[in-house]
Amino acid sequence: MISVQEAEAIILTNVPECETTSIALPEAVGKILKEPILTDRDLPPYNRVAMDGIAINYTTYEKGNRQFNIEATGAAGAPQLTLKAPENCIEIMTGAVLPEHSDTVIRYEDVQIDNGVAQVVIDTCLKGQNIHLQGKDHKKNTLLIEQGTLLSAAEIGIAASVGKATLQVAVAPKIAIVSTGNELVDIDEQPLPYQIRSSNVYQIQAQLKQWGIAADRLHIPDDLNTIKNDLKKAITQYDVLLLSGGVSKGKFDFLPQALEELGIKKAFHKISQRPGKPFWFGTNNNTTVFAFPGNPVSTFTCLIRYFKIWLDAYVKLKPNTRQYFALSEEVHFKPDLTYFLPVKLIAHTNGETTVKPSKGNGSGDFANLTNVDGFLELPKGNNLYEKGSYYPYYNFR
Repeated sequence: MISVQEAEAIILTNVPECETTSIALPEAVGKILKEPILTDRDLPPYNRVAMDGIAINYTTYEKGNRQFNIEATGAAGAPQLTLKAPENCIEIMTGAVLPEHSDTVIRYEDVQIDNGVAQVVIDTCLKGQNIHLQGKDHKKNTLLIEQGTLLSAAEIGIAASVGKATLQVAVAPKIAIVSTGNELVDIDEQPLPYQIRSSNVYQIQAQLKQWGIAADRLHIPDDLNTIKNDLKKAITQYDVLLLSGGVSKGKFDFLPQALEELGIKKAFHKISQRPGKPFWFGTNNNTTVFAFPGNPVSTFTCLIRYFKIWLDAYVKLKPNTRQYFALSEEVHFKPDLTYFLPVKLIAHTNGETTVKPSKGNGSGDFANLTNVDGFLELPKGNNLYEKGSYYPYYNFR
């Protein structure tokens, strides 16, 4: 039985190369960027007028002139105008190019215009005001978006601004979620007294969808030959198999045997943790297999804690800083295991966030997941975890 840290290290050494594809910009939201996005010109690309008003040459204002004859009017999207006489002005609109030979913009609110003459009615005017200078935000060829960025609406807008009609993005792995067990029936069936409805596969599928990954669902009964035949097909068709159930020590837990006989090399089977101890992980040249224990909270914990780090490494998502939160109350846990404690985030008026434990009734109490926001990872070797102590937090909301 290995530690949580050893399991994480093994998983991260078994991450294959991810393929990339070109995708139309509107379809790229939620994908992982696989190319750097650079400015194709200065931003802004010209001295941009930031307020509707008049453009003047400040030297004239500095000499005491407060009346300016209007030479012309400039609009956003029009070619640059030229101020012909320094004692005059040009009416100019927000977004327009600053007229040549002008260097200051005075707002309409601060002038009075009558018969083609603009009268400045404020006492103070600063040279260069209300102008967004060329290149002030970014110079040409400046990196705007790094490879490995999860593309949101903000990044889509930036990519559009530099003319990227298509983007190189990571190709998501092809995933099958496989449930096993004769006790399971699908959600549209009425279970017999000794049966339950399949829920783990739907829970996993929903979480993957939140991560931008589509996945197929499969079910295999507890029969060794059937398991081997169905898994043999799945191994050739999918990059990743996420299995739920059938990996413990029961007489009908055939998955470890079947996987190894099919050429999936076991990397580990048990982790010193609760919930989720009988977790099997292995690979061959083409397929990565995460075989989670069947109890719903165990399955979900392992998905959040282990598969997500594999997925992030696979698509080379920019790493986020791991979050740590403090316990709002002390926790007792006797077994010498790493404990994934279900917790709810509590925001305090002083701006601090703590977590409140919500242990539920064990790894089968999946309804308790509706009362929590994530898991706190409490390290093995302690019996008491004190109020106010900080531990790693894994969010699934």
